[in-house]
Amino acid sequence: MIKRDMRDKFEKLSNSRKVMLVTGARQVGKSTFMLDLKEKDREYVTLDDMALRDLAKNDPKLFLMNYPNKVIIDEVQYAPELFPYIKIEVDKSNEKGRFWLTGSQKFSLMKNVSESLAGRVSILEMSSLSYDEKNNRELKEFDPTNIKITSKIDMNNIFEDIFNGGMPEYIVDKVNRNQFFEDYIQTYLERDVRQLTQVGDLNRFRKFMIAVAARTGEVLNYNSLAEDADIDATTAKRWLSILEASDIIYLLQPYSNNMLNRAIKSPKIIFMDTGLCAYLCGWSSKETLENSSTSGQFLETYVISEIIKNMRNVIRKLNYKIFYYRDRDQKEIDLIFEVDNTIYPFEIKKTASPSFSMLNNFKILENKKLNVGNGGLLCFYPEIYPLDEKNKSYPISVIF
Repeated sequence: MIKRDMRDKFEKLSNSRKVMLVTGARQVGKSTFMLDLKEKDREYVTLDDMALRDLAKNDPKLFLMNYPNKVIIDEVQYAPELFPYIKIEVDKSNEKGRFWLTGSQKFSLMKNVSESLAGRVSILEMSSLSYDEKNNRELKEFDPTNIKITSKIDMNNIFEDIFNGGMPEYIVDKVNRNQFFEDYIQTYLERDVRQLTQVGDLNRFRKFMIAVAARTGEVLNYNSLAEDADIDATTAKRWLSILEASDIIYLLQPYSNNMLNRAIKSPKIIFMDTGLCAYLCGWSSKETLENSSTSGQFLETYVISEIIKNMRNVIRKLNYKIFYYRDRDQKEIDLIFEVDNTIYPFEIKKTASPSFSMLNNFKILENKKLNVGNGGLLCFYPEIYPLDEKNKSYPISVIF
C-alpha cells in the first residue's frame, strides 16, 4: 500500500471540520485512500451502486437515516440531492469528520458544496501519484524562495517517470500499459463525459482529447484546437471545461500586471498525468518520447504537474501561486511563483549544459521594475550552479 502524501493534511483537517471532500480525476486513488484511513466505526457506501444511488437521489433523507454515524460516501457527485440534507445533519451537532465524501467531477461538486456546505467542509484535490509517493520519499513543501537539494536522484530516470505517469493501478499492479490506458479512457468517456455533457459521438471527444494531449505545455488556442478536432470553437471551449472539471488537465494561468501591457491572457494546457498524455499522443516507449520534438513540452508539463501535486498534498506554510508569462512578441517564461507580492521566475529546459542566455526573457520583468526575487533554470545539470548574482541552475530533482 502506497502512503499518500495527502494523509497528514486530511487527518488534521478532519479533526477540525465536519465534512471532508476529496475530489480528483477518476482512478487516482480517492476510494482506496478513504478506506485506508477508515476507522472501525465508520461505514462505507458507494454511489456506483445503482440501487443506493437511486435512493440517494429520490429520497436523500431516508438514505442518510441508514447512516446515522460516521460515514464515507463515495462518488457523491451522482446524488447532489444529498448536500442540503448533509447540511441539516452536521448542523445538529459539533461532531468533526462526520462525513467523508469523494467525487470525480470538481465543477459540479463545487457548485453544490458552495450552496449547501459553505463553512462546514474542507475540500482537498487528489492527483495521480507524485514522484515522492511512487518512491516512498518523505513529503516536503517546495519553497521557491529557498531552493535546496535535499537528496539526489538518477536524472536519467526522469523521462521514464514521465512516460509511466502516476495512475496507482498501473504503477502498483504493473498491468499492461496499453490495456490500462485504453480501459481508463473508455471508462472516462462512458461515465464522466456522458454525464457532464450531451456528447453524441464519443469517438469525436476522444479525438479532441488527443488534440489536447498533443498541446500539453502549449498556450491554449481554441481555434487551432477546434480545427484539429474537427469541431467548432464553441464546442472546443465547452469540451475543454469538461477535461478541466474532471481534473484531466490543469489550465495554468498567465501572469498579468498593469506594467506588463503586452502580456497575453490565454492559459497554458497542463495534462495532470503525463502517462495518460503520452498514451494519447501515441508514444510507445520512454526512448521515443525523450527523443521526440515534444519532449520539452512533456518535461515542462511534468515539472508543473509535480509542483501542483506538492501544493495540493502538503500542509502549506507558503501561500504562493503559480503562473507562466508570454507576450505578443512570443517571449515566454515557463514558470512564475508569486509569494508576498514578489515574483520568482524559472525556465524549464531539457539540457545538462545551463547558460545564462537561457534566462534572457527575465529582462522583461526587470525592465518593468517589478519586484523580482531570485529565480533560475530547472534542468538536468546535477548540481546547483550560479548563472548570475540572482539566478541559478537547479537540478529538476529540487522540486521533489
